[in-house]
Amino acid sequence: MAGEGAGVGGDGRQRLLAARNAYTRTVSPHYDEVLHHVAHRARGEGSPGKADIGALLPWKRLRADTRWAGALLAVADAEARQATAAAVAAVRDPSLSRSAAARAGRAALSGLPGFTSGDALASAVLTAAAPDHMAVYDRRAHAGLRSLGIPLPHSRGRYSRYIDVIDRLLAAAPDPVRTWTPRETDTALSCLPSLSPAPPSA
Repeated sequence: MAGEGAGVGGDGRQRLLAARNAYTRTVSPHYDEVLHHVAHRARGEGSPGKADIGALLPWKRLRADTRWAGALLAVADAEARQATAAAVAAVRDPSLSRSAAARAGRAALSGLPGFTSGDALASAVLTAAAPDHMAVYDRRAHAGLRSLGIPLPHSRGRYSRYIDVIDRLLAAAPDPVRTWTPRETDTALSCLPSLSPAPPSA
């Protein structure tokens, strides 16, 4: 299983705390406003539409001058909402574990242009759908896990494994890390690669 145990030692915990502090110091408190707005609309409407997905593109710093973006625009908003409504229902399903919910939500989006491969945009939509339960995935967060010695294979099902690793990482951590949301955890992970590596043990 990816990240078996997903535990980190004292040095790893200190690096996570330092990375989270670095994020809160260097990133504007207004940065997540777009995510919060999309989440608010998703709560009210139950299904993010194409405009919501479009709003998440610059927030996630993804390019829109791509074939998939044009293909997504050619899909009826009602059709896009069928997929996102299924994803929202999955990640909010209280009967599912968080990783199972992530797997079902990611699968629901997979038929839309831009969501067939890669997890960055899909994870943003799923996090907007369930802000307290899902986390944003990107290459920086992946590198952060790797810097902690936690492997995450790139094979199919990566996003649900990512959520599972975060769950187990939090469960094994002391306060205050244990009380972080998955979103707070992904922000710390994304900053880890920019920090100096932990010094070797004596």
